[in-house]
Amino acid sequence: QWGLFGQIWPAGRVLAESLCSMDLSGRRILELGCGLALSSLMLARRGADITASDNHPLAEQFLAYNAGLNQLPMPVYRDLPWLDSGAELGQFDLILGSDILYEREHAAILAALLQRMSTATAEIIISDPGRGNGGRLITALAAVGFGVIETRIAFSADDSAPFKGRLLHFRRPAVC
Repeated sequence: QWGLFGQIWPAGRVLAESLCSMDLSGRRILELGCGLALSSLMLARRGADITASDNHPLAEQFLAYNAGLNQLPMPVYRDLPWLDSGAELGQFDLILGSDILYEREHAAILAALLQRMSTATAEIIISDPGRGNGGRLITALAAVGFGVIETRIAFSADDSAPFKGRLLHFRRPAVC
């Protein structure tokens, strides 16, 4: 799977671009399945409190190398198998992921992890290129109180409407 891991995917670029103007002050942020960690590195450049995570054995080395190439300090990195509790990491205010729904069973696994790792007011942003599993995540997170705003978006210059790719932005309703 070397060729699949060592490249920037369109979903990663879309996620990073969507975060460029987001207010990050006071937010603890987690990137799941960071791969080459484009979003984590961009957020680190902006001074965010970012933790990059993956379970690929080379992810941390790639992150260190890419941070160095971009003259950035190494962001916090944690190996995080999605079936683990993640309890040692605590909870996060913003959780990100790009193209992490590539297997049918990932939606249920991720929904459980996201529920455990998110604060009561957390936002979750998933960049989904449309592999057919996004609806499962929407349903699983709705069952635990998250609403979703779905934005269809081009993932490449030659995409045409209606777009297959989308940004999924999850939040729980505000509690009075």
